Amino acid sequence: MRLWLTIGALSGLVSVALGAFAAHGLQARVGAAELAAFETGARYHMFHALALLAVAWVAAQGGGTFAQAAGWAFFVGTILFSGSLYYLGLTGSRALVLVTPIGGIAFLAGWLALAFSAWTLKNGG
Repeated sequence: MRLWLTIGALSGLVSVALGAFAAHGLQARVGAAELAAFETGARYHMFHALALLAVAWVAAQGGGTFAQAAGWAFFVGTILFSGSLYYLGLTGSRALVLVTPIGGIAFLAGWLALAFSAWTLKNGG
């Protein structure tokens, strides 16, 4: 539980910092498409920082292996999905564009694992 609370909180911090950077420092330096990609990365980053807090709660309730799988899927998804969009936004390079959907699939797997973990809680949450 402590791992996911810590990673979720730090991930939220990074998301807010990068979102502020996009709004105040990046806007004048890149095109609209690059800025939109970066902002999408920051938005999904924040969604999944909050999801990690949900993982921590489910894990604390006895969520077991599926809660852990959800946490790792959200973590990997954030790195691949949001990271590739941050890269695109900062550089304009589409070199990592094929990584983005893999991160999206990791997000989907994380949500499915979290749902399964929550559904199978022994104490009903």
